[in-house]
Amino acid sequence: MTFCNPFSLRRRGIMGMNQRNIDYIGRYNPRKLYKQVDDKLITKQLALKDKIATPALISVIKEQHEVAQVNQRVLGQQGFCIKPAQGSGGKGILVITKVENGRYFKPSGEEVSGTDMERHCSNILAGLFSLGGKNDVAVIEALIKFDPVFEGYSFEGVPDIRLIIFKGFPVMGMLRLSTAASDGKANLHQGAVGVGVDIATGQAIRAVQHDLPVNLHPDTQKDLLQMKVPHWERLLYLASGCYEMSGLGYLGTDMVLDSERGPLLLELNARPGLAIQIANDQGLLPRLQKVESLGDQTFAVEERIRMAKEWFGNQ
Repeated sequence: MTFCNPFSLRRRGIMGMNQRNIDYIGRYNPRKLYKQVDDKLITKQLALKDKIATPALISVIKEQHEVAQVNQRVLGQQGFCIKPAQGSGGKGILVITKVENGRYFKPSGEEVSGTDMERHCSNILAGLFSLGGKNDVAVIEALIKFDPVFEGYSFEGVPDIRLIIFKGFPVMGMLRLSTAASDGKANLHQGAVGVGVDIATGQAIRAVQHDLPVNLHPDTQKDLLQMKVPHWERLLYLASGCYEMSGLGYLGTDMVLDSERGPLLLELNARPGLAIQIANDQGLLPRLQKVESLGDQTFAVEERIRMAKEWFGNQ
C-alpha cells in the first residue's frame, strides 16, 4: 500500500473528508433540507414540481398489504425499476429490462418471478436496504432507455453522470461506468470506472478503476479517453438548476441520458464522495474557493455555467 505526502495533496488542492464535512457540507447544507435528498421519492416529487426532467413515477408501495399488488401496478410496462426511497450505494435496486408473457427479466437475462418481486418490495418496506435500517417505501419508476452513444462504455448497467454543484456553479464532473466487477452498478467503491470530464466540453480527460488509471474499459476494451458526453450543455443546466430546487449549497447530482427524453435527473446527494478528484486528477478546493470569492452575489443559471466553463474548463 502506498501513501501520499499530505503536503503534496494540499499543494494540489485535494479536499479531505473532514474539510468537506465541516467547511462545505456543514456550512452550506442546512440539516433540515437533508431529508429531501436522502429520500428519493421526495426528490422526485420536487423535481416534478420544478419541471426538472426525471424518470416517470409509475407507483409507490407504502404498506405491506400493497405488496401483493406489485404485479398489477407494473401491468403494461415493458421495463421498470424498483428502488428503496432511502437506499444508498445502489443497494436494493431491482431493474427489469424485459417483460414477456407475465415473466420478468433482469439485464443479465436472469428471470425474476412475481413472488420474487413481492419479496423484494417487502424487504424494502422493512428497511433492509435503507439508511439506518429505517422502514421505507418502494418506488417504482420507468426504465431508462439506454442512449446508444454509450454503447460499449458500460457493462450491463446504465452510465451515469455526476456533477458537483457548489452555490449553483458546476465545479467538477465525472462519468461512472459499470463493470462486471461492480455487478452492473455505477458505484466506484464496488469496481465501477470513473471518468473525469472537462467541465467546459464533456470530453474525457482521465479514467480510473479502484483509484488506479485505466485507458480501456476492463470488460469491453473500449477506449475511455475518446469519449465525449453528449448533451453536455443541457446536463450542466439541469444540474445547476438543482441548487434552487434543493436549497443545498454543496451537492452531487446524478443524471443519465435517455435515448428518447435526453438528460434526466436520477438523484441528489448531500454528501457526495471525493473520488471525483482522483478521476479528474484535480483537487476540488481551488474551484470551491474561486466560487466562494464571489461572496453573496447571485447569478442566473446561464451566467453560472458560462463562468464555470471559463474558470474550470481545459484544466
